[in-house]
Amino acid sequence: MEQNRIKRTWRADKLSHVGSSIFAEVAQWRAESVQAGMDLIDLSIGSPDQGPSLAIREALAGEVLKEDQYRYPGTRGSEEFRQHVVAWMEHRFGVKVNPATQTLALMGSQDGLAHLVQAVCNPGDVAIVPNPGYPIYAGALAIAGVKPWYLPLKEENDFLPDLDSIPDEVWAEASFILLNFPGNPIAVSADLDFFEKLVALARKWNVLIVHDLAYSEMGFDGYRPISILQVPGADDIAVEFHSFSKSFNMAGCRIAFLVGNEEAVGALRDLKNNIDFGVFMPVQKAAVTAIQQAMSSTGDALYAGTLYEHRRDVLVEALAAEGWHVHKPKATMFVWARIPDTLRTGADAWTSRRFARELLLSAGVAVIPGDAFGSEGEGYVRIALVQDEEKLREAARRIGRFIREAAGSEG
Repeated sequence: MEQNRIKRTWRADKLSHVGSSIFAEVAQWRAESVQAGMDLIDLSIGSPDQGPSLAIREALAGEVLKEDQYRYPGTRGSEEFRQHVVAWMEHRFGVKVNPATQTLALMGSQDGLAHLVQAVCNPGDVAIVPNPGYPIYAGALAIAGVKPWYLPLKEENDFLPDLDSIPDEVWAEASFILLNFPGNPIAVSADLDFFEKLVALARKWNVLIVHDLAYSEMGFDGYRPISILQVPGADDIAVEFHSFSKSFNMAGCRIAFLVGNEEAVGALRDLKNNIDFGVFMPVQKAAVTAIQQAMSSTGDALYAGTLYEHRRDVLVEALAAEGWHVHKPKATMFVWARIPDTLRTGADAWTSRRFARELLLSAGVAVIPGDAFGSEGEGYVRIALVQDEEKLREAARRIGRFIREAAGSEG
């Protein structure tokens, strides 16, 4: 007699809460656009369109040819890499960290962000994360079984989080608070006064601060992003992620590092000792070369912000000429743009998803709808500055024409 069997699925429920399906949707929209013969201008994903410097590529190529570079590299990062991380933190931010206990090499900052939650939290814990925020922030919590408390970033507050709005009971329960300055998707910046207040609150409630500083080398108009570890004593309550992806155009190399609180850094190191064997040594050598170049260069020769500042100016000015006035960011490779009032108001108000989809299918310009980053992102789109200036001008012309035609059809 055949027994009744329980129907099983080989897909964890928590995966339904990981990331945003909109990225897959936008990929499908792009495919539809190309299939329809559209000349696509892709401003959706924040992937640098430039490669790293010749010196970095030569360092990588030279190490790859060495036969002894193919052993397991070890999770911590090489001694040379960690010593250069220490030198960079002091050179760039005036911050001293211990190479043995306060630094850790990562396979990109997303690797660290995804795994840190599992290393420092237990299932059922609470973490404070921004809304809107980079999707892995909430996704990592879902994987670890950690409950999010969303801290809204609102335009009326210049998109800075209102720390005073966090209830005491949330502070009392939270394991960590994660923030991102300059931010993705919103290029909001924080000054030392904000960080000092954040550190004081975190110390009062014994809450770990996790600061994602992936865009440290992408400030504009003379602004250079700062490290939370510049606050005296912050390394006893905070950790900070740094990435080579955007700063040095090394996105495909997958290398980053974590610095700060010894216990949290050690917890992530212990977790990663059980799940990976570290970053390929030639990639670490390339990262060392990037740091050496950055510390020895004069002026802005290797400063990533220069390229994206020019692109920002081109796009924002070109959009303004088309009648769409968007916020001019102080940093990062993104423009966070509110949908024009002609479309976002009225009986048939456009959502950010509708705007992004129609723009791509009608004009061939791909952007990401704001709701992909959280509920507070509704009504906005994120535009990545990942094309050359002429393509950005052409994108602005197409967007302007699209908005005028869409507003006319609405009338």
